[in-house]
Amino acid sequence: MKKESKIKPATGQRTKTPRTTQPDNNSARSPQVKLLQKSVVEAQISGLDDEGYGISFCETHALRIAGALPGETVLAILDHVAQRMAFGHVKKILVPSPARSRQPPCRESSQCLGCPLMAMKYRDQAEWKHQFILRHLQLYRELGDIVVHPLLSPLRLIHYRTTVRLAIAGKFSEPYIGIFRRSSHDVFDQEDCPIHHPLVNRAIEVVRRGIAKIKVPVYNPRSRMGLLRYLVVRVSEAEQKVMVVFVTAKRSFNEIHHLSKFVSEQMPEVEVIAQNVNSSEGNVIMGHTDHFLTPKHHLTESIGDISFMISPRSFFQVNRDGARLIYEKVKEWAQLGGSETVLDLYCGIGGIALTLASSAGKVIGVEVVESAVEDARKNARLNGIGNCTFESGDVAEQLEELAEQEERVDVVVLNPPRKGCDESVLRRVAALEPRTLIYVSCSPQSLARDLNVLKSLGYVCSAVQPVDMFPQTMHVENVVRLEKAIKPLDNTE
Repeated sequence: MKKESKIKPATGQRTKTPRTTQPDNNSARSPQVKLLQKSVVEAQISGLDDEGYGISFCETHALRIAGALPGETVLAILDHVAQRMAFGHVKKILVPSPARSRQPPCRESSQCLGCPLMAMKYRDQAEWKHQFILRHLQLYRELGDIVVHPLLSPLRLIHYRTTVRLAIAGKFSEPYIGIFRRSSHDVFDQEDCPIHHPLVNRAIEVVRRGIAKIKVPVYNPRSRMGLLRYLVVRVSEAEQKVMVVFVTAKRSFNEIHHLSKFVSEQMPEVEVIAQNVNSSEGNVIMGHTDHFLTPKHHLTESIGDISFMISPRSFFQVNRDGARLIYEKVKEWAQLGGSETVLDLYCGIGGIALTLASSAGKVIGVEVVESAVEDARKNARLNGIGNCTFESGDVAEQLEELAEQEERVDVVVLNPPRKGCDESVLRRVAALEPRTLIYVSCSPQSLARDLNVLKSLGYVCSAVQPVDMFPQTMHVENVVRLEKAIKPLDNTE
């Protein structure tokens, strides 16, 4: 039976499609109209914000419209109305943008909201991301002359995502498996998503059928009843094998045992199945304990010449091709000659550190997450790499210890989370006086802020290389090379 809606509201009620409304009678331009949820408004789109929403305005509200592109006039359904801001999605395009693709990979992107740039031609996506980076750099006077290279794109613009973490909602007879819509707990049911690796989509469909066949109870966060909360799927492209993790509210072995057996029988590519128990009430997806239902407990993936063991909770880049582009650029710009000491901060499971090891004398990785450090050490042993060491702890504290030991460092790689680096970390890195800094960033906002601080500490950015790790979305990674200047520059005023 076909679902009447692909969105499962948190209230348990299905979303109904509003009736068509003429823009003259219910338009955002009219000061007499009070904006309400499910109102249909006409909006002229002036640009995109940093989240990929189309920007528009009316007399009483700023509008953000998902699925709309700059220069378009659209009819939009409002999903959420606040005091001064209203969010909605495209119902009908009245005047299309020249940048709009005639055949986008997905027709549901304005409803799903996971890929805000999906409807845009790829060359326009690349230009938008380039301007996005420049816009944030130019907020700082001292960064206005930085060279930003054209976007490096992976081979695949769709079907690249090899790891997904999806919410499960609804009832066992008709489960919804997908992502939360932005700013809500409504679940958008993802069927054959064009961003997912094909094996990911197959696994989702098999699990969906298994839940219905075995009648596995789906967790309801309001009543706190039920079992299945989330589904995690990981794919090794090197092995062409799949890992499936069922995140449940409690242990409850019986249902998951039968579901695991069904998935294994229906999809032989699934070699690792685990149950992860998460009884917390927050938004954290995975708990701390994995119970394996298969003899095999990990997949093996490779990027370049390096192999990685992937366990249920390991952090690993979701786009293998994009990660390869980043690692190659870091190695090129590090300009290693075989004897240098490299410090890899926020090293994760060791991807960059292990890639640089063959060209360096010694590599030291630092990561605050202990489980990631354990994975990094396993990966070093897996690849027979003996000149890498990995330390667990706060980055600032580890830098202080290195300074006390008077450890000479030639190259520092910074790969922080989206919030960027604390200024104390940047100051301690500069105090080590490495000849080269390589900064890998997933946020142009925090990158620009940190580059401004580093310039005041004597490190000048020579180039920025954007990498499209997530095509069809507004996200962009940047690899930045900085060199030590003759003396620090005071740009703090």
